[in-house]
Amino acid sequence: MRTLTTNSVPIFIFSALLVISFLPARAAAQTMETHVGKWTGNAEAGKQLYFRYCWGCHGFRGDGTGENAPYQNILPRDFVAAKYKCRSTPTGTLPTDKDLFDTLERGIVNSNMPSWITLTGQNRADLIAFIKTFSPRWLAEKPGDPIQIPPEPKLTLGSIKRGAALFQKLECFKCHGQSGRGDGPSASTLTDDSEQPIRPFNFAAGSRFKCGSSNEDLYRIFNTGLDGTPMPSFADVVKPDEAWDLVHYLRTLQVARKSPELTMWESTKEGEALVAAQKPHGTPTGSGVR
Repeated sequence: MRTLTTNSVPIFIFSALLVISFLPARAAAQTMETHVGKWTGNAEAGKQLYFRYCWGCHGFRGDGTGENAPYQNILPRDFVAAKYKCRSTPTGTLPTDKDLFDTLERGIVNSNMPSWITLTGQNRADLIAFIKTFSPRWLAEKPGDPIQIPPEPKLTLGSIKRGAALFQKLECFKCHGQSGRGDGPSASTLTDDSEQPIRPFNFAAGSRFKCGSSNEDLYRIFNTGLDGTPMPSFADVVKPDEAWDLVHYLRTLQVARKSPELTMWESTKEGEALVAAQKPHGTPTGSGVR
């Protein structure tokens, strides 16, 4: 009688090895939970959701090597490494369950990661619980404490100008460019922690940031950094009032978004001239656009 084989390995041996390889993940799944608002996530329930919606990009083992990954210009998140861009916690620390929950709800702009708001809150909590089983960091470390965000000061022209000066002082233009279009002199040389090319954020292209859309979200990004990317945390070098000044200035670089900051900046001759120079020009089809 002929023994069934897979690549010359008897089927029963192959199956046994497969089961053994998943024992640690199984044990972690039995103990991993998430707590977000009124929802308590369960990893066993999240496992079904992961293999229905997520594994094609993030991979069978959560390492970001799914079958769709080679076709994406921004590689899927590696859950084994557990480095997350969008966090409320200090750089180098794990995010909170709510941080991951918010990312699933919001999606990641300018990437292939969509919003999963169509899933229920319980679904998302379950999914997060399973995602956490991929990395031993979640068993060895606790999430960091969320940074404190002080109330936003009143918007003034002085705040915008101080933010512009800070943009130069911190040399933000080297990556983001003088007009915030992500075309600075260092832009083409940047790579992430996986040695993959990565482009700086283009403020002129839209209203959403990588990790949110509000002024508070932008303030948070300065202080937490985007782990795994060249965008560092400025928590140790920028004071809270200075961070708000920078927020107000960066809003003026979003020339396609009519914000209070842009309106105030355009009310000055200096601001009006700079904004006019930054706005795209050309035909509606794009010919001649600069």
